[in-house]
Amino acid sequence: MRVSILVGQVPAVWDVGTNLATVREVVGEAQTGDVVVLPEGLLSGYGEDLGPVRDLDPAELKEAIGQVEQLARRHGVQVFCGSLLPEDGGWANAGLFFPAEGGHQVYRKINLAMNERGPLRAGESLPTFAVGGPDGSGFVAGVQLCREIRFPEQWQYLAAAGAQLLVYLTNAANPNEPAGVWRSHLISRAAENQRFLASANIVSPDQHCPSMVVSPRGEVLAEVPAGQRGVVRHTVDLSENSGWYLGQRRQDVVSLTYHRD
Repeated sequence: MRVSILVGQVPAVWDVGTNLATVREVVGEAQTGDVVVLPEGLLSGYGEDLGPVRDLDPAELKEAIGQVEQLARRHGVQVFCGSLLPEDGGWANAGLFFPAEGGHQVYRKINLAMNERGPLRAGESLPTFAVGGPDGSGFVAGVQLCREIRFPEQWQYLAAAGAQLLVYLTNAANPNEPAGVWRSHLISRAAENQRFLASANIVSPDQHCPSMVVSPRGEVLAEVPAGQRGVVRHTVDLSENSGWYLGQRRQDVVSLTYHRD
């Protein structure tokens, strides 16, 4: 199955209206059937200092989510976008999937960054998402957020659970991180699981993780220049995914156990 992926490297600010306009701009560049991938925290806003979350209006955010649902349906595209979400009197860091058919589904980040622990609540599961194709076909995607790049067992679980596309949403702009390390992590996550991977980061002069599409062989197929606002589109053939290495795991020696609700 061939899938057209559109990755947007755009800013995320603490203003829902401004961020919604950014989502509209990127989706406006999409073609029917595209899978649109946007950064972590884009819809709500996000930053190292999470103090502004106290000023977010849940009603405004709910309305914005409804607007993105309409955008996805109107343009006939599949949208992955990050946002903080109100959660039982607190907040969660989430990856939202907006199917072209309408509505939305949620992945809640399970491995919170240190600055998120306290202000945010962690998720408890690693779901996969059924993504429909324009010709009635479809595929399965899995989502990871930011520091979860450091936990390869989560990615392996998603691949073993049937994910054919690994979607990575991040807000990675730390001048203290060594250059190239997170790029190498993404290439490894794609190659070790033999899955296509699409990554979207915010645009920032301090970004240390690229927005790009990576093949199951670890080849970088398309990339937005670091520090520049922009989009990149690349068509992939999901039949190039493989279970060759996952199928060779010595689970009699090392076996990971996962718990679902």
